[in-house]
Amino acid sequence: MASTLELESALPGDAVRIARLSRALIERGLAWRWTPGAVAARIRDPETEVLVARRDGVVAGFAMMAFRFERREACLLLLAVDPAHRRRGLGRALFEWLAAVARAGGVATVSLEVRADNPAARAFYASLGFAERGRLVGYYDGRLDAVRMLARIGVRVPDSGRAGRPPVSRLFE
Repeated sequence: MASTLELESALPGDAVRIARLSRALIERGLAWRWTPGAVAARIRDPETEVLVARRDGVVAGFAMMAFRFERREACLLLLAVDPAHRRRGLGRALFEWLAAVARAGGVATVSLEVRADNPAARAFYASLGFAERGRLVGYYDGRLDAVRMLARIGVRVPDSGRAGRPPVSRLFE
């Protein structure tokens, strides 16, 4: 039987796995900012959505987006996929799920910062419609530059007339 990959909101118990993935895949060589406590705080934050992709109950990837609905903007804080699960559309699915939440809430733009020394991530975000908007010198620990990127995601008014999260998805069954 093929394994199932599910997208769903993170649970408090996911904070350690998310933090470890962030440490290994995003924050490598830097001070550890997204510790289990910091991730758990975002999971509890009503203005942030932390989304996980589970394969057979194990977190295979995650994404975290902070929403500023009153300003019609959002910020993609983190997105990572375990290397064993890459190249299957999972990163795109995580982002699109969060973009759907953003659009439903009237958000028009999503921003992010990405390590300037990560051309693969920059190309991935460009494939999602992000454009580079500037360089932030010494953004990470005062020694590594970041590239600020911005995507205009458009606004779609939900049929029901209310903002909300899209249904939990089952992917790649």
